[in-house]
Amino acid sequence: MQHRLAAILPGAPIDRDGIYGPGTRATLEAFQHQRGLRVDGICGEQTWNTLVEAGFRLGDRFLYRRTPMQRGDDVADLQQRLCTLGFDSGRVDGIFGDSTSHALAEFQRNAGLPIDAIVGAATLRELIRLESRHHDAELVSSVRARAALRNAPPTLSGRHVAIGESGGLGSVSGALRRRLLLGGTRVTELHHPDDSIQAKEANELGVDVYVGLRLNPTSGTCRTAFWAGTHDDSPGGRRLAELVQRSVPVALGITDGGAHGMSLPILRETRMPSVLVEVGPATLVVERSAALAAALSGALGHWADASWD
Repeated sequence: MQHRLAAILPGAPIDRDGIYGPGTRATLEAFQHQRGLRVDGICGEQTWNTLVEAGFRLGDRFLYRRTPMQRGDDVADLQQRLCTLGFDSGRVDGIFGDSTSHALAEFQRNAGLPIDAIVGAATLRELIRLESRHHDAELVSSVRARAALRNAPPTLSGRHVAIGESGGLGSVSGALRRRLLLGGTRVTELHHPDDSIQAKEANELGVDVYVGLRLNPTSGTCRTAFWAGTHDDSPGGRRLAELVQRSVPVALGITDGGAHGMSLPILRETRMPSVLVEVGPATLVVERSAALAAALSGALGHWADASWD
């Protein structure tokens, strides 16, 4: 872990090899903050996976669509280059999925290269040569994401909303579902404890927006996260997070913890605008579940009706 941190954050105050002291903890927390992770100074599964991903540079390995999907900074670099050149690989999330594979094949077709959707030496050379001429261009994925939001119906009626809840907020999830159904919204509740499985379920359902609910048992705060990576973020998720923060803290009389861009699995792996709402304390949330559901429903309504120009 220390060696990986030192390579990513050169000059950081890491302790002697094998010693997890204050310097290593501070460096790990700086890395977690930089990468949109929970800042707790603990190298758990998600932090370790992100450390490994951060060690890949474009050209270090062949990149292609496989199962499980390849992840890493090299994939994000590839996606950014493709999007800059006008080939939509989807969000620059560092996950080599179908959209990235299709965009890569289309790039190869246009560049007169063999079409195998694999980043080898010839494809990489051409990417670097062409991207150097377009380094200031806007990402086509961002342009299309805003266009999709602009062209969507300005109402929740007929839209499909997923509510993700994995324990402790079932009453809020149910109350929000009932409110949305009254307005003609299609609603699916997701309760699997694994965020990656919830993301997979939401993607397979093709929902229009995902709202995750998490209980912060002791903190009297509402904090909402939306997806943001090193090169890109979700404009729809950002707008919804800001609207949630305008309504929920006021409705519950708790502290506004702000809207934050993060790269948590549920936000990174969902393909639609998504937010994760963390709220507490538990006693207040349970007592005022109806008010919380009303505030969330109102935020979703304003989000659907927002101007995206």
